[in-house]
Amino acid sequence: MKINGFEYHQLPGADGVKLNVAVGGTGTPVVLLHGFPQTHLMWRHVATKLATEHTVICPDLRGYGASDKPADGYAKRTMAADIVAIAHALGHDTFALAGHDRGALVAFRVALDHPEVVTHLLSLDVLPTLDMWNVMHGTTAAVGFHLYLMAQPPGLAETLIAGAPDTFFGYFLDAWTKDPTAIPADIRTAYLDASRAAIPSIVADYRASATIDVTHDTEDLAAGNKLQMPVTVIQQDWGTALGFDAATLWRAWAPNLRHQTTTAGHFLPEERPEEVITAIADLLKR
Repeated sequence: MKINGFEYHQLPGADGVKLNVAVGGTGTPVVLLHGFPQTHLMWRHVATKLATEHTVICPDLRGYGASDKPADGYAKRTMAADIVAIAHALGHDTFALAGHDRGALVAFRVALDHPEVVTHLLSLDVLPTLDMWNVMHGTTAAVGFHLYLMAQPPGLAETLIAGAPDTFFGYFLDAWTKDPTAIPADIRTAYLDASRAAIPSIVADYRASATIDVTHDTEDLAAGNKLQMPVTVIQQDWGTALGFDAATLWRAWAPNLRHQTTTAGHFLPEERPEEVITAIADLLKR
């Protein structure tokens, strides 16, 4: 499946991987990074609307969708370099960046590692990796059971998920949305097909977030590195449920922050595309 009106390219990432990239519209560039267990298709509503005023770039992250799925290379630092590389290949030295879920973690790393490239940053429904692990404790951490499963050494998670992939990936598509109509049957099937074909790379992506990504975040925090561009964060009110102040955690990384909660479910670009479009428009004015 494709986003209507967008052209598709296979572009080189940071280390020779090829990324599937949808591009549409004209104007200042905006890059949109998808989450789990999805592909670039999750941006279909937002992307087509933004393309009336911007060049919109929607890649499948390495390991997902129609992009290459190497055995390793899933540090968010490497995945971030992929995004800079594809933007450069399309002729853009700077761009605004929005990420959801896994894509938001990649976007966070792009903005930290390449501050001269990212003009504005929108993060949807995540905490930075280091903070995510720090707020998970006690029985409330059960909501993130998949994080702990895929953090295990290679073999276990891959085998278990492969035993019932549609049950595993479908669980998140069903449990994390408050509006079941936001992910229609054909899109759901596309997500399940793509995820079923990418089990080892999806697990490797998550495993990196329990290992090398934590190391990189810890080093940046100790060095005082911060997001220098305007940042908007929209997320569900997990802080109330799990006992943390999300805005305070984000502000430690992003001095120029606007933080807001949403009553939508996790899949905000599909459940409330207009909310996301408005947030991007407001962000780009800062």
